Amino acid sequence: MPKDKILVVDDEEDILELVKYNLEREGFQVKCVESGEKAMARIRQEAPDLVVLDLMLPGIDGLEVARRLKQDQKYAGIPIIMLTAKGGEADIVTGLELGADDYIAKPFSPRILIARIKVILRRQSKEIQDSDQILLIGEITIDPRRRSITVVDQPIELTYSEFQILHFLARRPGWVFTRSQIVDAVRGDNYPVTDRSVDVQIAGLRKKLGQYSIYIETVRGVGYRFKEDA
Repeated sequence: MPKDKILVVDDEEDILELVKYNLEREGFQVKCVESGEKAMARIRQEAPDLVVLDLMLPGIDGLEVARRLKQDQKYAGIPIIMLTAKGGEADIVTGLELGADDYIAKPFSPRILIARIKVILRRQSKEIQDSDQILLIGEITIDPRRRSITVVDQPIELTYSEFQILHFLARRPGWVFTRSQIVDAVRGDNYPVTDRSVDVQIAGLRKKLGQYSIYIETVRGVGYRFKEDA
């Protein structure tokens, strides 16, 4: 049985009871709060594995709660399902652009909500496992758990940012990423750094990788990618 912790945020007591009852039947650990302020306090006290979030809340509304979570690197990885009566297209787009993983309009089926929660948690678990895997690319070995890299069995000392950028690119060989996407992935949204800073980190990486720097390719006018075959 799953033991994931779910935080449900809604100002309607009937909704809280309905969702809590159905989730606990599935084995989830469920906490309920009825305002945005209490949601933020609860998350800081004990970060959940997923948040079911209403938009129309007293005080801090659901969109602001989502915005604050996604802007805080400590909590940005917590999945959010927005559950609300505001089912218009503009509301859905706004929620998704803020980083919500899914959007369910009221009235809703508890079975569908549970199914969506399970899908998101499975995906989250797989992404965590993938991010911990040791990468072997030619003569380069990247170990994210130890935060170490070796080239032809020789350790290479990288800064935190250099390692994060290399690991991010190497996990998706062949994919092209803009500088802003690299910044968001390495430091989280809204980190005060310029595109030029990414170029400086890449230059440092290439210098340390020596002849194996050819794996990191500049895509003119776009950004960078890690070659699948150098």
